Amino acid sequence: MNTQTSSIQKPFSNQKRQIERHPLDYIFAPKSVAAVGATEKEGSVGRTVLWNLMNTPFGGPIYPVNPTRPSVLGIKAYPNLKALPEKPDLIVVTTPAKNIPAIIGEAADLGIPGAVVISAGFKETGPAGVELERQVLAHARRGNMRLIGPNCLGIMSPISGVNATFAAGIAHRGNVCFISQSGALCTGVLDWSLRELVGFSAFVSIGSMLDIGWGDLISYFGDDPNTKSIVIYMESIGDARAFLSAAREVALTKPIILIKPGRTEGAAKAAASHTGSLTGSDDVLDAAFKRCGVLRVNSIADLFNMSEVLAKQPRPQGNRLTIITNAGGPGVLATDALLTSGGALAPVSKETMDELNKFLPAVWSHNNPIDVIGDAGPDLYAKTLEVAGRDPQSDGLLVILTPQAMTDATVTAEKLKAFGHLEGKPVLASWMGGDEVAAGEVILNRAGVPTFAYPDTAAEVFTTMYRYSENLRALYETPVPSATPSEAESGRAKAGAMIDAIRKTSRTILTEAESKELLGCYGIPTVVTKIAKSEDEAAKTAAEIGYPIVLKLYSETITHKTDVGGVQLNLKDEADVRRAFNDIKTAVTQKKGAQHFQGVTVQKMIKLTEGYELILGSSIDPQFGPVLLFGMGGQLVEVFKDKALGLPPLNTTLARRMMEQTKIYHALKGVRGRKPVDLAALERLMVGFSQLVAEQRWIKEIDINPLFASGDDLVALDARVILHDPKTSEDQLPKLAIRPYPTRYVGDWKMEDGTTVTIRPIRPEDEPLMREFHESLSERTVYLRYFSALKLSQRVAHERLLRICFNDYDREIALVAERKKGRSDKEILGVARLSKLHGVNGAEFAVVVTDKCQNKGLGSEMTKRLLEIGKHEKLGFLTAFVLEENHDMQNMCKKLGFRIRHTPGETECVLEIDL
Repeated sequence: MNTQTSSIQKPFSNQKRQIERHPLDYIFAPKSVAAVGATEKEGSVGRTVLWNLMNTPFGGPIYPVNPTRPSVLGIKAYPNLKALPEKPDLIVVTTPAKNIPAIIGEAADLGIPGAVVISAGFKETGPAGVELERQVLAHARRGNMRLIGPNCLGIMSPISGVNATFAAGIAHRGNVCFISQSGALCTGVLDWSLRELVGFSAFVSIGSMLDIGWGDLISYFGDDPNTKSIVIYMESIGDARAFLSAAREVALTKPIILIKPGRTEGAAKAAASHTGSLTGSDDVLDAAFKRCGVLRVNSIADLFNMSEVLAKQPRPQGNRLTIITNAGGPGVLATDALLTSGGALAPVSKETMDELNKFLPAVWSHNNPIDVIGDAGPDLYAKTLEVAGRDPQSDGLLVILTPQAMTDATVTAEKLKAFGHLEGKPVLASWMGGDEVAAGEVILNRAGVPTFAYPDTAAEVFTTMYRYSENLRALYETPVPSATPSEAESGRAKAGAMIDAIRKTSRTILTEAESKELLGCYGIPTVVTKIAKSEDEAAKTAAEIGYPIVLKLYSETITHKTDVGGVQLNLKDEADVRRAFNDIKTAVTQKKGAQHFQGVTVQKMIKLTEGYELILGSSIDPQFGPVLLFGMGGQLVEVFKDKALGLPPLNTTLARRMMEQTKIYHALKGVRGRKPVDLAALERLMVGFSQLVAEQRWIKEIDINPLFASGDDLVALDARVILHDPKTSEDQLPKLAIRPYPTRYVGDWKMEDGTTVTIRPIRPEDEPLMREFHESLSERTVYLRYFSALKLSQRVAHERLLRICFNDYDREIALVAERKKGRSDKEILGVARLSKLHGVNGAEFAVVVTDKCQNKGLGSEMTKRLLEIGKHEKLGFLTAFVLEENHDMQNMCKKLGFRIRHTPGETECVLEIDL
């Protein structure tokens, strides 16, 4: 049986559900608009908004709503929304905040689908404003209305001609979507863009994000064919999970460039005051942006520089830049900027050097920067760029021109156009000067070669492009397999039972021994730790373990043992142990009280001089939930602050990227004759730790400090775990910013021939198995799945497989049917994918089974599991496209309750089922 469907997004012209407009279309491409609060009062927001709606290319009906006037600005006005002659797609509200709940309630009653609330006076004013927001949101939810604002400038859509703002004028058409939390910044950027002729596909002031947030807008404009890049000014992130999920999906195909103030404490307070929202830890924000492929910049200039460059030029594959210049000084400035920002000068290969020697003056620099001398003409510039661009050791080129008496900046720009787009290498230009070079700049910009007034700026832009490219590439490297879901299940259950037992005692602090036992559930090695509640027991246990020994405080209430004299090191005999036991008891009794001393733990002394002390920990961020920390450990951890942050869950690639951000990483690779640490084992340990944090949600804080790392060993010497207050309900526990692996969808099943398979969600580590799976498919199966003869080389390309294997489980869940092949090898026999559709509460699904396992019930079972997943994810329906000739798939789905819709003359039919 050929159980194949297509996952290629097709136009849904023959489906009722699919021809419905995206909910945000009613805001950005409305067919009619009502201006609630329209007035003729000079200088008022209500008057300006109506005027802007009237004086734009928007051609639909505009309805002023004003209870006291028969007309506003010459247009018939209506006393309320119910009096309108038709139901508008969008209402734009500028009335006082106290009136807005009733207005939104009326709109919800009428089924109006979109609203922009410009008015201020909500949560930024205090509790009364919070209550107004609650009422507004309740009405919007009741009416399935989507709402932008409140407290915003409004929205512009130069593509549809809508200007629902109180700004002066509408933006030019372009391909950049600009989204800002600051209305004032919007007006400043708009004024700049009109002067510089910069165009936008949309211009959005998002305000307080009561309903529509970053995630909604990123998803929407990620699908928008008129948008090539998304530029963001952010003060608070709001729904962190929605933002990260949307950004991860869009960032690979469209650059998302963001500026987020609040790096300093003063700026953070100002931003919080402005939006009424938490701004979050800046270090955590940086880690989050890196994790989802967002490029963070530090200035408004960088925001639009990077937007322009990434839209016009390819991302560099490395950090080596070739600089071509007709003057030494600018070349030196560019070199300094390049090297200090993380770039490198590209070496000039022998082949390139020989070619350049054939036509450049004998006095040229013979190095990079390639100084072509001040009298270089247009042809010489162009030939140099052509030759240097072919050098495989170069990742990008910067052409600098200074206006000298013999220089023709305009003709040189014209000549360079032909070489301004190289495969996989960005070409940037710095035409230094004023009016003399202006015409050349215009030529280059129109040809897609970005120009910069100063060469150091251009060099820094190149290194920013490289870091962005490197981060995207690192995010989607295929990780090394770690423990499989089934292998980790027993440890997960044991850890959960242990935490539940401790919570029943109303304790929130785990003892060191309990903390280490918890780590052991996730395969994290710990030093043998035994509890001794008396001096004699400590001496006996020390003799059993062997000297030298460490004694540490055993307490159910104290976590920082060193602060109360609770650690005694390098104890060499029984006398030392007895003395240390009593010293710890005395110190704790004096500093905290005798009730806090329950004994000591006895451990083997590890020689720290033979390795490194690391820290691995997690704590709760108010916006992102659990956050991981890795870095240099020991008692001076807060002094050196050599750390990197990350979001759980990790895979081995992400774990390595965290390590690489620290200084201690270079030592771990081996220095001064020391044996290197097993970094692959450390990666696996960090992955296990991140799974512990992701799966055991009752953990509030956890750290391993120190985690001892040497060439021979990785072992946790000390650990500390704090749980959330027992009074906290499960619904109140912080949520992960990134959805973890959905273990609930893992299960075994027997095919009709008796073969046992494990059906589970796909993982990034599955790429090699997916390659083998595609190699096993016949041409007929491929045709039924993809509606065309998709070549094997296309199907197994890394860029394609990474999209298949790297699932954001909030948006897409692919199941694989896996069978053991021999003792350790495995193979994938089938894949079933559920992809949530944007803007509607449904998903598209697809199923493909390898030829040797067709007609054995596997395709039917995987489809049943997709149906169960759809129900659990609270989806409304599933749909798929199937070739008319694929009768096996149609029959199977018909038995499962799907409706089949045929259209005369079409080669495809549509399957659909309500959940």
